[in-house]
Amino acid sequence: MNKPGFTSKIIHSDRRNVIEHGSIHKPVHTAVTYAYDDARDLAAVFQGREAGYSYGRQVNPTVTALQDKISLMEEGIATAAFATGMAAIGTTLFALLRKGDHFISSSYLFGNTNSLFNTFASHGIEITFVDATDVAEVEAAIQENTRLVFVETIANPRTQVADLEKIGDLCELKELVYFVDNTMTTPYLFRPKSVKASLVINSLTKYIGGHANALGGAVTELGNFDWSRFDNLYDNYKKGDPASWAITQIKKKGLRDFGASMSAEAAHHISVGSDTLALRMQRACSNAQQLTTYLDQHEKVSRVYYPGLVGHPQHSLAAKLFAQPGALFSIELNDDIDCFDFINHLDLVICTSNLGDTRSLAIPVAHSIYYEMGPERRASMGIVDSLVRFSVGIEEIDDLLADFEQALT
Repeated sequence: MNKPGFTSKIIHSDRRNVIEHGSIHKPVHTAVTYAYDDARDLAAVFQGREAGYSYGRQVNPTVTALQDKISLMEEGIATAAFATGMAAIGTTLFALLRKGDHFISSSYLFGNTNSLFNTFASHGIEITFVDATDVAEVEAAIQENTRLVFVETIANPRTQVADLEKIGDLCELKELVYFVDNTMTTPYLFRPKSVKASLVINSLTKYIGGHANALGGAVTELGNFDWSRFDNLYDNYKKGDPASWAITQIKKKGLRDFGASMSAEAAHHISVGSDTLALRMQRACSNAQQLTTYLDQHEKVSRVYYPGLVGHPQHSLAAKLFAQPGALFSIELNDDIDCFDFINHLDLVICTSNLGDTRSLAIPVAHSIYYEMGPERRASMGIVDSLVRFSVGIEEIDDLLADFEQALT
C-alpha cells in the first residue's frame, strides 16, 4: 500500500492503537491517578524503565493519543502537550536554558512571546532580537554562549517570513538548537523538519484545533539535533537514544515541574478538530488570497501584508517553503479612516483576539495584543495604529468580499 496522505494518516491515528470498546477516537480519560497491583511496576514507570501512567499532571491516555497524532503530523519522534501554546514555549526554554545562556530570536514575534522572552532576560538568560528574514542578521548575533535560535514561520501580525532554510543550515553548522514556531503555517502547509529544525512548537488552540473550543500547545522533537553535544541536559534523562533526551527533560523539568498540563477534555476537542485541518486550511488560505488581492487594490487601504501577494518582500520565499501562504493577513487603512469604526462595521468578521478559527476574525493590533509592549517596540516591528489583523475563516468568499466592501464603504 502507498504511503497514506496527510489527512488519511491523522484521522486513523487513534484506531491504529488499541482503543477501549472499539472506539474510533480515544475516549476522554478524566482519571488523575492510576493503580498498580505490583508496586514494582509503579516504580518502574516512575523511573522510566517501563511505559505507563503515573499521575495526571504528567500523563493521560487521551493526551498521549493527541501527542502521537501531532508527532505524525510533524513527522517527529515524540511530542509533549501543554495547557497552552505559551506554556509549551516557556517551559521548553526553562527546561533547556540556564542562567548565563544566550539565545537569538526573531524580532517579529507574537506579543505574548515577546513579553515572555523579556522576562527570561530579567532572570539572567540573555536574548538578542534580530531580523530573521535575513540569515546574516542571525549569524551576526551568535555569541560564545549562544544555545538556541527561535523563529516563527510567518510572523504575526505583519506576516514577515523567516529565512527558514538558511537559518537551519546555520544552526546545523554552529551546533545550535533550532526552535521553530509552526502555528501560523501548521504541519499541513509546512514541515519544519525539512529545514533542519530541532524542535517545533504548535499552538493547538489555533488552526490544529480550529474551533476555538479548547486551549493547548505542543512541542515536538524532530530528531535533527545531536543532544549528546548539548551540555544543559541532566544525567537522569540521558538514557537510551540521545534523540529522546531533550524531550524527556522538557516533559520532566517543564511539564511535570511547572504543571501546565493539558486536560483530557481539551485533548479530545483538539484531536477531533484536527481531523479536518487540511480541509479548513485549503478553504481559509483560498479565502485569504482572494480577500487580499481585492484589498490590495482598494482605494481606502494603504497597505496589505500577506505572503501570497507578489508585492510581499518574502513572496518568492513563501512560495518555495509553504504549500500555501497561510490564512492570516493585516492591512493598514488610510489615515482618514478610524480602524475601530471600520471593524465595528464588519458583520461576518468577528472582533476578537483569537486566530485559526473556522470564523473570520479581526483585531486592532496596536491597541490590544501589542499595546503593552509600548510605542517604541511597536514601531521597531512596523506596527502602526491603523493596523488591523485578520484571521480568515471558511465562510463563502462572496459573503466575505461583500462584508469588507460594505464596511469600507
